[in-house]
Amino acid sequence: MNWRKSTYSGGGEGNTCVEIAALPSRIAIRDSKAPARATLSFPATAFTAFVESVKRGEGDR
Repeated sequence: MNWRKSTYSGGGEGNTCVEIAALPSRIAIRDSKAPARATLSFPATAFTAFVESVKRGEGDR
């Protein structure tokens, strides 16, 4: 999988964030501080809806 992390991942080595990998129909997520541990995966449509709601500020409720 091609893992990538946000450009907002902080200073230092940039390992204080989550990483995502796009699969054919799912998005996988892992902790960048412990990449060998378990990953989560979500249907791509659900992950896209989540990201859009965060951009709209709906996570602040």
